[in-house]
Amino acid sequence: MQNAVPQRPVGTVGQTNHFLQTSDCRMPATVDKSEQRIRQMFGEIAVRYDFLNHFLSGGTDVYWRWRTVRAAAPQGTAPILDVCSGTGDLALAYLKRTRGAIPVIGADFTHEMLLLADQKSEAARQTAANSGQPFVFLQADTQELPFADNLFQIVCVAFGLRNVTDTARGLREMIRVCQPGGRVVVLEFSLPGNPLLRWAYGWYFRNILPRLGQWLARNRQQAYNYLPESVSGFPYGQALADLMQDCGLETVTFRPLTFGIATLYIGQKGSVKLDH
Repeated sequence: MQNAVPQRPVGTVGQTNHFLQTSDCRMPATVDKSEQRIRQMFGEIAVRYDFLNHFLSGGTDVYWRWRTVRAAAPQGTAPILDVCSGTGDLALAYLKRTRGAIPVIGADFTHEMLLLADQKSEAARQTAANSGQPFVFLQADTQELPFADNLFQIVCVAFGLRNVTDTARGLREMIRVCQPGGRVVVLEFSLPGNPLLRWAYGWYFRNILPRLGQWLARNRQQAYNYLPESVSGFPYGQALADLMQDCGLETVTFRPLTFGIATLYIGQKGSVKLDH
């Protein structure tokens, strides 16, 4: 792990299931996900981000992360990386699961989010320090991770993959830094399979959530209009599982959660080291 995992934050810190072809990896199209827009948008809502996540989901997001760390439980002592970590909830869930016995790293490219992650993880960081293991947040773009190849046993992301400008590039980077035989874990919004539930969920998403979110967390980037647009324009279910495999994972399984409002994907990297 030496010379591979930075111990402190590093500096300052993009349908309807249509795809564009990029090398051997299919990429979701549409929706403005430029780095500048995403960074500015999340920077503007950072202070209210945790409250709104829990409020607008009725606390279900906590349950989804609880399910994630159990379905993709750590094995052995290799470190865990949480990308698009935001305020660090999934990284903290893994730290709690491992009781500080395994190094956990959270990476995000929005400085304001990382400041909040650092603040709320102070006690957890002390727990990890008592175990002699690092628990740190650093500023990094998922499309260009500052880590060596084949380093982490789990590389995970919760509700952040659809915000990466180049989804395929982000997935490839996650796979690159994952150990052979390790797992790439994606927790992401999806749409319910039941037509009636899908209609009701879509109506709430388009008509209630944007107004409520904008009122509670005013921002110039219309973050809570972007949310339903980004969800409806991003592949889910078998389509996202296929994309993950196209990008280099050997096997991918997925499990809808809470009537399909979210889906958990777990992909395994091949046991043979890949050439880059």
